[in-house]
Amino acid sequence: MMPAHRMSMRKLKEVLRLKWACGLSHRQISRAIGISVGAISAYAARASAAGLDWAAVEALADDELEIRWELPAQTALSSRRVEPDYAAMHRDLRRKGVTLQLLWEEYVEAHPGQRTYRYTQFCQRYKDWAAVLKRSMRQQHRAGEKLFADFAGQTVPVLSRDGGVAFKAHVFVAVLGASNYTYACATRSETMSDWIGSLIDAMEFYGGVPELLVPDNPKALIAKADRYEPVLGNTTQDFVNHYATAMLPARPCKPQDKAKVKVGVQIVERWILARLRNHRFYSLAELNKAIGQLIADLNQRPLKKLDGNRREWFERLDRLALRPLPTHRYEIATFVKCRVSIDYRVEVDHHYYSVAHSLVRQEVYARVTRHGVEILHRGKRVAAHVRRKLRNKHTTLPEHMPAAHRAHMEWTPKRLLNWGACIGPGAEAIAKHLLTNRPHPRWGTARASDCCRSRASTARTGWKPPASGHS
Repeated sequence: MMPAHRMSMRKLKEVLRLKWACGLSHRQISRAIGISVGAISAYAARASAAGLDWAAVEALADDELEIRWELPAQTALSSRRVEPDYAAMHRDLRRKGVTLQLLWEEYVEAHPGQRTYRYTQFCQRYKDWAAVLKRSMRQQHRAGEKLFADFAGQTVPVLSRDGGVAFKAHVFVAVLGASNYTYACATRSETMSDWIGSLIDAMEFYGGVPELLVPDNPKALIAKADRYEPVLGNTTQDFVNHYATAMLPARPCKPQDKAKVKVGVQIVERWILARLRNHRFYSLAELNKAIGQLIADLNQRPLKKLDGNRREWFERLDRLALRPLPTHRYEIATFVKCRVSIDYRVEVDHHYYSVAHSLVRQEVYARVTRHGVEILHRGKRVAAHVRRKLRNKHTTLPEHMPAAHRAHMEWTPKRLLNWGACIGPGAEAIAKHLLTNRPHPRWGTARASDCCRSRASTARTGWKPPASGHS
């Protein structure tokens, strides 16, 4: 701040002579002339900002010095200050832990001996620079933090071989928050499988997993939409758990939550779909090949407001911050609510799978994939089976059975005949008769076992049944 009273040029020259020519301290000058130390500091700073030194001041007449002195101090000061690299600041602020305070300190350290902005001016000038960017660019997204996703409103007709429209393909778009690196692909529809499959393809395209997936609140993924605590569907939650990430859908009626992907969708529609409007496609594979080629071109295009292109920003920021992909790709799973029957089995798609007998009458969930069935009780896996397509058949694991049931299952017809032969010819003959004169050998197993046990007890042989390994 300059002192409020006007100072004569003669006294100003004397202050500057004592400071620059004589090398006195501000306190010594204050005692000599009777001006406060603060005022002397302000005069010296203003003279320096005006580009003056003692040689120039000494050579100027009072009226010439007054003209130089009355130049707007802020204009003179600003014209000589080093301007920060605002684009580099904008990029660095997307890295974790980087703040404006840190960038200001680095800016000052990088220009020793030069005039730099104070912290408040530094922040304000950056905010003014950032205000001219588009809304989606102005938001600060950390590297590797968010992947925004949505489907475009436009569809692309896929033709049948006879020239008719087989179906209209939907176009999925994903954009990384920090770098704006864009991915797109075509799907048959917008079902849960299409959403999850496209998100997986996007993460494999990027080569890593972000901290957050931000879709546009699709019913296919969200069981219950809520502004603060949306509830994911069981399959959706299973999917995000597999990739060790999280999903935070855009809030209803909050366009700022999805501004990034809305701009991405608009660019894809104008840059890609508009260019494909006169092309004919007979399969999704053909369409996706064409989209992939144009996406590569889009990501190489120079950005208008920022230096470089999307691909370069991705390499600088997101690639290093993304988490690694899991060792195997997620397989779509559906969840079926079941109750364990008294024969300790659950029904899944007309086939019966066993669980531990202690869970009889308990409520469980069956996690069903293309190749397997897992049974979950209170979130913990209690059984796993290979999926079977045989209707009304059973798949039972011995460890799920009660001890008595396991013992009964061990009595095969061959083992009973061996036991009867060890007891005596009569026991063997009875066992063979009971096993062969029934509609199914299992029907005679219990009777044959009882008869052999009775003959063995009567004969007092002390003999015990042979081990099942001898059967």
